Amino acid sequence: MGKSNFIGFACAYTPLALVHAAGFTPCRVLPNVDCPDQAAQLLHDNLCPHVKRILDRAMSGNLPELEGMIFMNSCDAMRRLYDAWQIVRPDVKTIFVDLPVTASESAVAFFRDELQRVAGILETWGGTAITREKVADSIQQYNQLAESFGRLRHTVQNGGVANGPVMLQEACNMASCEVPEKAVGYLETLLAKPGIQPQEDGVPIYLFGNILPEPEAFSLFEACGARVIGEDLCTGSRLFKKIAGDTSGGTCGDILLDLAEGILSGQPCARTFDGSQPGRLARDIVAEARSRNVRGVIGYTVKFCDPYIARLPGIREALKKEGIPFLFLEGDCTMRSVEQQKTRIEAFIEMLR
Repeated sequence: MGKSNFIGFACAYTPLALVHAAGFTPCRVLPNVDCPDQAAQLLHDNLCPHVKRILDRAMSGNLPELEGMIFMNSCDAMRRLYDAWQIVRPDVKTIFVDLPVTASESAVAFFRDELQRVAGILETWGGTAITREKVADSIQQYNQLAESFGRLRHTVQNGGVANGPVMLQEACNMASCEVPEKAVGYLETLLAKPGIQPQEDGVPIYLFGNILPEPEAFSLFEACGARVIGEDLCTGSRLFKKIAGDTSGGTCGDILLDLAEGILSGQPCARTFDGSQPGRLARDIVAEARSRNVRGVIGYTVKFCDPYIARLPGIREALKKEGIPFLFLEGDCTMRSVEQQKTRIEAFIEMLR
């Protein structure tokens, strides 16, 4: 297997089940690690902080020992990270995966072919054939992980756990760097804990955005009087999702088609765009807010995120039309930037009481 069995990744669209089927452990490279700011040597200052802080980690050597790194072509900033990575960490092998922006039939077929290419590279790296049975087993394990997260999230979002959102984010961060079977065991232990005290009352809030892996950020929301009862984040519920499809018989290519469709048809982020439904993201946020009966919506994204900047006016207008109060926050993948928003969050929550 080589120097390690970790394959790094930085995007929720990464085919984790395929990496696991190859005998590797997917390991998310999160940006919330302190290290010197060096990315500006290669990347523009006004570029996604998520990308820059991952590059900071690579340049500082503040990474787990990786067999390789998978980059999804999710946005231009991530493409720039891939380019810069070749310069600063040529010792870590890389795979660059083109990612369609829709889940149309042709897009799914294209992505299936990309997954087939990735499978071939992973086989070369690991020295083990990726069979249909291995892929099916990995999908089932990640589906079980998604189910466990769903039950834990339901308990947390219904106020059944003190400091639940904090615990949930800690669990998500842990699971993003472990094999699914170990992560499931950890979640089941959390679910089986007796005598859990309910969360104190707070103003129910729906949270959406991209990168917010800091558990401390959820503590700050609670300290400001908010109770996050639903979220849609790249570092949260969007990462582990069930993959539908037949897992018996057929060829490896068939199940890769199921995997491709499952990944592309999940809850979309701002970089996903369907020309037939240009306002889908805004409608989805409104629908989630309504279904959970929240009093307000908070959007949190990293600075200079072009996909969310483009979608924000439509989201704001859709929420305004429905009479749902909205607070938009930006950060740089540090707790310092979140803490600087405390007064705004407190004022927003006080307005909703």
